[in-house]
Amino acid sequence: MKTSGPVDQGLRLIPFRGLRYVPERVGSLAAVTSPPYDVVVRPDGLHHLESADPHNIVRLILPQADTARDRHRQAADTLDRWLAEGVIAPDPDPVLYVYEQRNDEILQRGLIGALALSPATEGIVLPHEDVMDDVVADRAELMRTTGAHLEPLLLTYRGDGGTPTGAGAVIDRTVLREPLLATTTEDGFRHRLWAVTDPSDRREIETDLARHQALIADGHHRWATYLRLQREQTAPGPWDYGLVLLVDTVRHPLQVRAIHRLLRGLPVSRALKTLTGHFRVQRVEGPLPRALDALAEAAAAGNAFLLAGDGGFHLVDRPDPALLARTVRADRPDAWRTLDATVLHSALLDEVWRIPDAPEHIGYIHDTAAAVEQAERLDATAVLMHPVREEVVRDLARQGVTMPRKSTSFGPKPATGLVMRSLALD
Repeated sequence: MKTSGPVDQGLRLIPFRGLRYVPERVGSLAAVTSPPYDVVVRPDGLHHLESADPHNIVRLILPQADTARDRHRQAADTLDRWLAEGVIAPDPDPVLYVYEQRNDEILQRGLIGALALSPATEGIVLPHEDVMDDVVADRAELMRTTGAHLEPLLLTYRGDGGTPTGAGAVIDRTVLREPLLATTTEDGFRHRLWAVTDPSDRREIETDLARHQALIADGHHRWATYLRLQREQTAPGPWDYGLVLLVDTVRHPLQVRAIHRLLRGLPVSRALKTLTGHFRVQRVEGPLPRALDALAEAAAAGNAFLLAGDGGFHLVDRPDPALLARTVRADRPDAWRTLDATVLHSALLDEVWRIPDAPEHIGYIHDTAAAVEQAERLDATAVLMHPVREEVVRDLARQGVTMPRKSTSFGPKPATGLVMRSLALD
């Protein structure tokens, strides 16, 4: 795998005819958007989105029915109906899109297009996390049935910095024009979208991106799904490309947050009892922000976790070196062996608690307060994690080393529902 510098055949982002909501046919663009499918984890969150507008995109990315087959068929039928009714319509010509997200603290701009797929061994698009086969299978069936890419993945690359050239210069010129759409979602982010139609701008983007490799920041399961569906095809075609948002993190650094674990069926009292002799355990004062500060302080010195679910907070750190030597793989780089997610899965989940990494046993939750609330409601254990630095993620990815699944949460993530891709139109 290529590890640094220019790549022989880098990123290839091509235009497509985006599917977009027709503003006059919906209550508001904000009301039909959603976070990515795997962030909408709570039933109340799903119901909130469904009630925001009868055409909310969640009805396509998380359809509700008794069986998987019925769910996927329902999503396809809903998409077809909305297209027939003019709720969603394709743009007239294939274009690349400039997408902007901003709030009072963050400005992020990038390019949305259809990216040529490539396996990790080619070193063009680098995954950094493992995936769960059942999730890939479900997403594949949804994409196969709808014939659409409903939400862009978030990929990052490292530009040259300094005065913007190439893709960066095109983005800067494009945002001076009137956008195709502008809306503000309930999380306070303002979203704008532009079309890049000038052939010379597209050539400038193409030449620039061809020098770069990308890191998958968010969307490993969907990228694995793209690759699975591509392998099913017998001839070149639209399945050779996947819908992505590409962000230059030299210009627009992403936030990296942790993804927390909800251990169903494991009360905090039992979780703590089994840690004797394996980790140091201390009760720390709340409220949650104060407890997270204690976690951050401990994480600066080594592996540390915060357990919650019984109304309190318990700091778990200083793992027994003999436990780590026995449970953590020795054939990986030190940066991987010392990851909190590695220690959690290898030492705690597999060895101490003996919890299978399956959906019925472990939930993955992005929101910290939601993880604590669910643990308290279910008499379960929330394992709160400290985020990994982006440079650690990228360095491991360049070595071809994947982190345990759901190790990181990069953001801000693109809003789902602003632009989609129909494979029938390509």
